[in-house]
Amino acid sequence: MARIVFMGTPDFAVPTLRRLIKTYDVIGVVTQPDRPAGRGSKIQMSPVKLTALDAGIPVFQPEKLRRPEAVDQLRQWDAELYVVAAFGQILPQAVLDVPRFGSINVHASLLPRWRGAAPIQAAIRAGDAETGITIMKMDAGLDTGPILSQRAIPIADDETGQSLHDKLAELGGELLIDTLPGYLNGSIQPIPQDDSLATFAPRIDKNEGRIDWTQSAEQIARTVRAFTPRPGTFTYWKDHLLKILTGQSLEGSAPTGAVVEQNGLIAVGTGNGLFRLERVQLEGRNPTHIDDFVRGYPDFLGSQL
Repeated sequence: MARIVFMGTPDFAVPTLRRLIKTYDVIGVVTQPDRPAGRGSKIQMSPVKLTALDAGIPVFQPEKLRRPEAVDQLRQWDAELYVVAAFGQILPQAVLDVPRFGSINVHASLLPRWRGAAPIQAAIRAGDAETGITIMKMDAGLDTGPILSQRAIPIADDETGQSLHDKLAELGGELLIDTLPGYLNGSIQPIPQDDSLATFAPRIDKNEGRIDWTQSAEQIARTVRAFTPRPGTFTYWKDHLLKILTGQSLEGSAPTGAVVEQNGLIAVGTGNGLFRLERVQLEGRNPTHIDDFVRGYPDFLGSQL
């Protein structure tokens, strides 16, 4: 049985790690250092670290994996294979070369579409009909390595970043376990990606969540769903930040950014169509349905966002 070191950090990686632990000899886990998070910025361990500690597996948390001392630590573990899922650092060639079976990655898209840090949100924002998981052999590039296996799932009309994340996290673990035997015995051979078909999904800045009302209502609706729950979408009303929690596109028209009522529904004019508001949250307040919000702030109707 191959000796495996697992590298991952967030919730997405946990189902894959749990399945590996049940089936293979996971001798070590590499994850990002503990970071301040949440209210009060308390130092928190990553979900992957918590899972590893619960299973009694040694944990290594290098600031930079490319540093010589980090590479030395990995060599001491003498693993035959590295499995990576949402680790958060690019593995340098010096690390990729350590295990005899190389390194493989569990990526949340159908590569070469959506290489990069935010493939789940990118697929929803683009209106893709499907996405999936790719198991790839890693090289020094950003998600450029050859493909070992892929499995697709449809993207539902009401899919959010969270719901798709959860589906793909489970699928990633399933496909990895299905792929590893053939990879380790040589019956699955890597297939190079077609770089001409590559699209990119860079890390999302929270400022990208500010709604551009000149976009179409459909594009805005997809962005709201893709950015649920993180980083979230927002606009400004009377210089106050107003989070847009849920909504959907409607037929109709109104001046761009104007809040209107149509057939009893509260909506905002966009570059093409209307965006119906459903749940919102004014800064410093609790989330609320738009009907309750308008009752509390009647001057919202007819205002300009």
